[in-house]
Amino acid sequence: MPATVVPPTKYSEAELTRLGILAFRALGLPEQDAQDVVRVLVLADMFGLSTHGLSRLESYGDRLKVGGIAARAQVTVSTAAPALRLVDGGNGVGPLVGMHALRAAMEAAGECGVGVVFARASNHFGPVSPYSLIAAQSGFASIIGSNATTTIAPWGGSDARLGNSPIGFGVPNPGGDPFLLDMAMSVVARAKIRRALKQGQPIPDSWATDQAGRPTTDPAAALDGFLLPIGGHKGYGLALMVDLFAGLLSNAAYLTHVKSWVEAPDEPQNLGHFFILIDTRRLGSTAWLAERMKDFAAILHGSSPIDPAHPVIVPGEIELGRLARSRAEGIELDADTAALLAAYAAPR
Repeated sequence: MPATVVPPTKYSEAELTRLGILAFRALGLPEQDAQDVVRVLVLADMFGLSTHGLSRLESYGDRLKVGGIAARAQVTVSTAAPALRLVDGGNGVGPLVGMHALRAAMEAAGECGVGVVFARASNHFGPVSPYSLIAAQSGFASIIGSNATTTIAPWGGSDARLGNSPIGFGVPNPGGDPFLLDMAMSVVARAKIRRALKQGQPIPDSWATDQAGRPTTDPAAALDGFLLPIGGHKGYGLALMVDLFAGLLSNAAYLTHVKSWVEAPDEPQNLGHFFILIDTRRLGSTAWLAERMKDFAAILHGSSPIDPAHPVIVPGEIELGRLARSRAEGIELDADTAALLAAYAAPR
């Protein structure tokens, strides 16, 4: 008899946010902190980035319960220079630290035209694109990055020495949707390989290698091996630069100093992030920017596609399209994530 397929559960944005806040409150977070965390994770789900959305309740929750993440983190912000802020996350949940850093960068950029924030003592902060969208909606262009647990070998090396550190860019568009680019330094995120393992599915051999450095289609072997960087040695170099900004300059852990949340779930990771924001209103009027962004997109969209079924798109177009559909039709969660959310959010 074929296995029963459980259809995804759909939620409105308001309902999913409410349940998410209840779940993180149950894990010990104060109300405002839970709101910050859930804002990032729900946006991730609405963008279709389900591996970085409320499914993270599992890994965040496990570490909160054993004290690897502080449920009541004391996040502090200090001013190092007029446009420069330093954030100590107090080992809080990553999206909480990320939202504090984003607000600090927006405040500095609003005052000085440019705002730069280095955050330390943090954890996995979700995808970059939610932060980029929030910044863009307030008129700020952004470059945002974080370091990560080591999963990539140095170019030509035989063991993991650097993380799959994400970086994202955002440019506001007063006349329409902003441009958003959010990417990790590997061909795919490690979470996608974990999901393939959980579903019993093979992976493309371009995603990762086994422990001996051989390309593999076995997700279990890939999780014991190394992720492959985008663009070969160029991706390796980009990953190092992200870690230099996010880890080394922020006074957080870097490279092999970053603790693995899988191997040491009860120990702080001390991840670092950086936020570089530019107040585009200092560069020209909103009408000026809207016209230039419209022309920029039109030049790209005007290219005749090789396949008419797949027209040329600009960065963020897919994710923002999913966001609009999620708001119109509801947000889908897979059965496992829906069950996890319901269990945490249940009255006690």
